[in-house]
Amino acid sequence: MSAQRAEDQQTNARLIEAFLEMMAVERAAAANTLKNYGRDLERFCGFIMKRGETLETAGADDIAAWLETLERQGLAASTAALKTSALRQFYQFLYAEGYRADNPTAAIERPKTRRPLPKILTREEIAALFEAAEAVEGPKGLRLVAMLEILYAGGLRVSELVSLPLSAMRKGERLLIIRGKGDKERLAPLTARAVAAVEAYLETRAGFLEEDATSPWLFPSRGKEGHLTTARFAQMLKDLAVKAGVAPSKVSPHVLRHAFATHLLDGGADLRSVQQMLGHADITTTQIYTHVAQDRLRDLVMTKHPLARKKGTTD
Repeated sequence: MSAQRAEDQQTNARLIEAFLEMMAVERAAAANTLKNYGRDLERFCGFIMKRGETLETAGADDIAAWLETLERQGLAASTAALKTSALRQFYQFLYAEGYRADNPTAAIERPKTRRPLPKILTREEIAALFEAAEAVEGPKGLRLVAMLEILYAGGLRVSELVSLPLSAMRKGERLLIIRGKGDKERLAPLTARAVAAVEAYLETRAGFLEEDATSPWLFPSRGKEGHLTTARFAQMLKDLAVKAGVAPSKVSPHVLRHAFATHLLDGGADLRSVQQMLGHADITTTQIYTHVAQDRLRDLVMTKHPLARKKGTTD
């Protein structure tokens, strides 16, 4: 290895180290993020050095060639977008700190990604889950039904569900007070079924506590968190799916939240109301469910409409 190449490698390594230190200190980046960024930048380094460039001299054409290489390797658009983001942030850092007089990523287009549509459950599958839950005997069955009813009736996040305080459910009212992301409060409406299920569960709630113990949680547990964990509830749903004859891979707490939103829109609810009930800060996040509803309507027309005939058919 030539002395110049060794010096270039050392300079590249120092620049990457300085960038990662900034990300850790100023932006509190997670350890896994730092690891991924470091790995991506080191691979990019290896690529441009074969082209006779360094991190200080590489241009937009070098970056474009790197991204084309990744694309030829079959990299998903979403993954390519993450790697592009790492390069953008890195070169913005070099430009801001005076290591470079330009930012070569400014001329690079962002890879186009298509947000995947959420998994959904049919109304029949939801009904099967409830039927299986109602067949579970004892306090655990009552708790499971209550949690299902709240999740499907109110569209809660699983973290919001398991950490509901006892005070969130007021006797005789059909509203839950939810404290969601950003510590923002919202109201979640409950069906009469959900209210009845919660009231039935509350009569057995004390059985989930140590003798003579008290708990501020609606769904207490004897574990260290004091309430049922998200992981435990997710496993309960998987077990329930098996009993209901629904593929466990299709069922999760978040899928029930998707079902809540999609079925509301199918029933004619307006997007703004669904946004408020889900607790989305931005309505564009909620709009993904309109695509699900549109796809289902399109399939319905193509398979059920009398004029949607297959090729080769005649009157």
